This record gives sequence, structure tokens and C-alpha cells, in this order.
Amino acid sequence: MREKHFIDSHKGATGIFILGLIAWHDAWANPTAMVYLALHGSYGIFWLIKSRVFPDKSWEKQAPLWWGVSIWAGLSLYWIAPWLIVSGDIRAPAWLSAAAVAAFAFGVFLHFSADMQKHVTLSLRPGKLMTDGLWSRIRNPNYFGELLIYASFAALAMHWLPALVLALFVLAYWMPNMRRKDRSLSRYEGFADYRSRSWLFVPFLI
Repeated sequence: MREKHFIDSHKGATGIFILGLIAWHDAWANPTAMVYLALHGSYGIFWLIKSRVFPDKSWEKQAPLWWGVSIWAGLSLYWIAPWLIVSGDIRAPAWLSAAAVAAFAFGVFLHFSADMQKHVTLSLRPGKLMTDGLWSRIRNPNYFGELLIYASFAALAMHWLPALVLALFVLAYWMPNMRRKDRSLSRYEGFADYRSRSWLFVPFLI
């Protein structure tokens, strides 16, 4: 099996897991739980569509079972947020729910639009440095979008643990990947100028 099979199966299972949590705890009347189900559940569906229509080639590597299980275990840390919300009957204030929905929507736009632009550009202009569109000022707009998505999930839990999980993913996995990509792109003419006028990840910060 390939890495994508383990990642995709986990993304697809997320909505089912959250729905099961809600049913187990009879949390149908918890508005935050329902908002969380709508956001994280739909994100899993969006991911499956993306994987089918414009897949990321970096996930095409063959993966032994032990590595696939590790992928599942790591991604399952993101399930801490819905568990906290449902089991603790957490109910976020209306303003926080609205902010989370807005952050999620903006994150989904950035994440999937940037991935689509990358897919099309690499298909039509293979071997060329991509410095336009959503990639003109941020070298990893897809990661920034994903940060907004998972930050919206963590915010709804109103607990430090989901935020810690997200920070660990950013520091231990996302940032090293972005640094490696920068080193790989440094062989292209014009990268130094592109790097000097763009942010790695988060506008105005990194």
C-alpha cells in the first residue's frame, strides 16, 4: 500500500469517528459538537476528492504496514479535540464558533486552491519555479491554509492540548518539510529573489 492509502482512509474515517462520539455520548444537542462535525467531517471529504482529482505525488511512496499504522496513530492525535468537546460537553461561545468557521473557510480556500495551482502548474510547466498566484508572496500557502483549518478545530475545543498537538505537527513535520523544499528549490534561477520577497509559511511572521 502507498502512504496516501493510509492518509486518505484516516481522513475519510474522521467524520464517522466524530459521529460515533456524538452518538455514544448522546451529544446531539451540543451545538459545538455539531459545528465540529460539519467542519472536520467535510474537510475529510474535501481531502478525499482532492486525492482523487489532483493528488499530491509526495504521498505516492510505498509504505510498509508498520509505517501506515504510525501514520494513523499520528493523525489520530487530531481526534483529541472532538473527544474533548463531546465527552466534556464543551460549548464554545457564538463568537468563537463564528471565528472558527471563518478561519476554516479561509483555510480550505488557501489549502485546496494552492494545491490545485501547484498540480496544474507542474503539469503544464514541469521543471519551472512557481512564483505566481497564491504562491507569489507565500512559499507554502497550502500549509498556511492547513494551519488555519486545524487551528479552527483546536479553537472549538477551548483546551490547550489540541493546540499543543498542532504545534508539534508544525515544528516536527511541517517546518522541516518546508525547509527541505526551500533547499531543493534553491537550484532554480530566481529562487534567491523569490525567497527575499516572500514568506515561508505565515504572512508577516515566518
